[in-house]
Amino acid sequence: MSHASTTPLNVTPSSLVLAVVAAVGMATIGVISRITELNAESITFYRLGLGAAFLLVYLVLTKRHAALKKLPGRQVVISGVFLASFILFYVQAMNYTQMANAILMVYLAPIIAAVAAHTLYAERLSTQQVGLIGLALFGFAMMQEFRLNLDDRQDIIGMGYALAAMLTYSGFILINRRLPRHLDDRICAFWQLLVGALVILPFALWQPEGLSAAAWQWPWLLAAGLVPGFLALLCAVMAINRLPTALYGTLAYCEPVAVVVFGWSLFGETLLPLQLAGCALVLVSGIMQAWLGGRRPTPLATTG
Repeated sequence: MSHASTTPLNVTPSSLVLAVVAAVGMATIGVISRITELNAESITFYRLGLGAAFLLVYLVLTKRHAALKKLPGRQVVISGVFLASFILFYVQAMNYTQMANAILMVYLAPIIAAVAAHTLYAERLSTQQVGLIGLALFGFAMMQEFRLNLDDRQDIIGMGYALAAMLTYSGFILINRRLPRHLDDRICAFWQLLVGALVILPFALWQPEGLSAAAWQWPWLLAAGLVPGFLALLCAVMAINRLPTALYGTLAYCEPVAVVVFGWSLFGETLLPLQLAGCALVLVSGIMQAWLGGRRPTPLATTG
């Protein structure tokens, strides 16, 4: 049974910074993956598993680890499964179709989550918010070379995986928005990382090389656990719990912008004028969403 609640979300500058740090941190996994050249399953396992280890150290140092004696609730476990599933489906999508196709499909998730939250959680979308979400999507589309060959079976399979990734990412966002308020964000993030690592482990072990890594690759794997694993996911969970879904979803588009910037600055990938214009639209829409979110907190519907 559900009942309405008018408790406002905590839309503060620090909450907005958390969302941006999470998005940029998530984007670094592509850089680490390209440098190490390990299979995606292994990279994902180390990202989640080492991320859980780093977070455990953090919980011990901040004396919050006592809360780990209580097993996580069903919602937390499901969100961890969604996290691992999203990553796995996304990797599989890129194995079958162009990366641009997969990315554009996956990044429909924040919009799908915002629309679902509008219906399920009474997070009402204003006309301005709808317009800014559309602007962010249009800007992101400008950053891609969206080419899909419907006569190519590989492309169709890849887009099927991308659709699954989009749906599981939407589920991850929505479930985190409805976690019980008494739960500590950091404890939830730890269980999500741990569950995700356990879910992806069989897929990593199935690979011919398993989880093996050279000595020079280990610093990068530790970085994968620290930045996109521990730091980015923790910031994402905290931001999702503090921001309206539409606002968080728009700020999440900083991740593809960061990917484009990393590709240009670190790997010499060319940025076309259309891509630069798309980056600008994404940033403008995020800034405007942040301004609107700060002016008018969004009422919620809570379950009980």
